[in-house]
Amino acid sequence: MPDTYNVVSTRTFAAPAGEVWRAWQDPEHIKRWWGPHGFTVPVADLDFRVGGTSLVGMRAPAEYGGQDMFNTWTYRRIEPTSLLEFDLAFTDASGTRVASPPGVPNDVRHVITFVPGTDGRTMLTVTEFGYADEQARDMSKAGLEQCLDKMTDLLES
Repeated sequence: MPDTYNVVSTRTFAAPAGEVWRAWQDPEHIKRWWGPHGFTVPVADLDFRVGGTSLVGMRAPAEYGGQDMFNTWTYRRIEPTSLLEFDLAFTDASGTRVASPPGVPNDVRHVITFVPGTDGRTMLTVTEFGYADEQARDMSKAGLEQCLDKMTDLLES
């Protein structure tokens, strides 16, 4: 049995790598795809540079309580249109850390790769590292897949 569990999701978009990259570094784009279906993103304050920390807040729909949930993304590596690496932490609205959900590490390392195709399409792979159990990993993967569904709508509409 592994010590930790990782999430890996791959999606191919009918969009060039530059457009897929923009979805990760443009606050208005992030507001359109971050969070599961039905969630909105009222806050996307980005400091998109190595060592920078962005604050992203999502709001649950009323039927799920309507609460706001915040994350920071602290960037480790930025290689335009090819690789993005950051640590995600759960925070309050001011960016102060709060407890992570059960099974979720305090800093969820994310590695995102962008592979352009010859046909103008881009393959995106998101890897999240370090979940303590399969349930936490599976919940995160389900949320990520919904985010990528929304990103597909953004990039291919």
